[in-house]
Amino acid sequence: MSNLFSPLTIRTIQFHNRIVVSPMCQYSSTEGFATDWHLVHLGSRAIGGAALIIAEATAVSPEGRISPSDLGIWKDEHIEPLQRITKFLKEHGSVAGIQLAHAGRKASTKKPWEGNGLVTPEEGGWKTFAPSAIAFSNDYDTPLEMSINDIKRVIEDFRKATTRSITAGYEVIEIHAAHGYLINQFLSPLSNHRTDDYGGSFENRIRLLLEIIEATQTAWPTELPLFVRISATDWADEEGGWTLTDSLKLARILKGKGIDLIDSSTGGNLPTAKIPVGPGYQVPFAEAIRKETGILTGAVGMILTATQAEEIITAGQADMVIMAREMLRDPYFPLHAAKELGVDIKWPVQYERAKRK
Repeated sequence: MSNLFSPLTIRTIQFHNRIVVSPMCQYSSTEGFATDWHLVHLGSRAIGGAALIIAEATAVSPEGRISPSDLGIWKDEHIEPLQRITKFLKEHGSVAGIQLAHAGRKASTKKPWEGNGLVTPEEGGWKTFAPSAIAFSNDYDTPLEMSINDIKRVIEDFRKATTRSITAGYEVIEIHAAHGYLINQFLSPLSNHRTDDYGGSFENRIRLLLEIIEATQTAWPTELPLFVRISATDWADEEGGWTLTDSLKLARILKGKGIDLIDSSTGGNLPTAKIPVGPGYQVPFAEAIRKETGILTGAVGMILTATQAEEIITAGQADMVIMAREMLRDPYFPLHAAKELGVDIKWPVQYERAKRK
């Protein structure tokens, strides 16, 4: 009996195992449109047996993109190519999820393989904005401080993106509040120096996230799961950054607001943070949030093997394992993991002749 391959039901959606494909930016869109690359990239992971596949950080507005080549859902025309993808995922047994995102001060940047730094307006970029006029680093633009009207517009952009996500066929939404992007910028005192209702106290700094959740919930069906990804720590406690204690306090509030699962990552808001990267290095944060607050969690961060993933679920450290780089290396990780753990799972009928029992 494998706990990794046990089903999990959240609201009305049943996941046939605990393996999730993490949202991973592909930098392969033009004007936000999904392409054949996205169909093959995400579709192959459905054939590979993942229970939930979350589309990459999908911008709720043009200026919310990390790069000009990011996926988007800010207009109705984006829906049709996304429908093609969600239909394929469902046909092959996976639940289709989408991560709704806004990059804030970390927007308008180059594709990773083109180097670091800003894409200027002359090169197809745009002026960025953030809670405060503080650049992420010397390689980034100094953003404009958002007005209250700017904040209201972002909240409405998330609501509209939610409505489009339903039409596109998604059954899970994850709100991206991690990795130094816009919502995370509001949460952390390192990037939020505001003195109004959206800055200063913990309650003020979490206000934007809570208002985005509320707006999302006005459009999102109550029978479908709603996740939030957070950075559980800035890895900058000594500098006054966001901490695990803050995350535990936030998690209790999010549970009370009807959030179903916290995707617990870390870092991304401070370029100089010293992060002890290694196998499972972020799992203890998911474990702490789960045990201290009772909310479901997803564990991320260098989860590399079937045995490691099995142990995380069996030990109660998290309810799902959300995998990124290993899924890039092996789109069929769930099929291979099942074999390694001695679990007989269904393969696509087209591949049955290659299955070794």
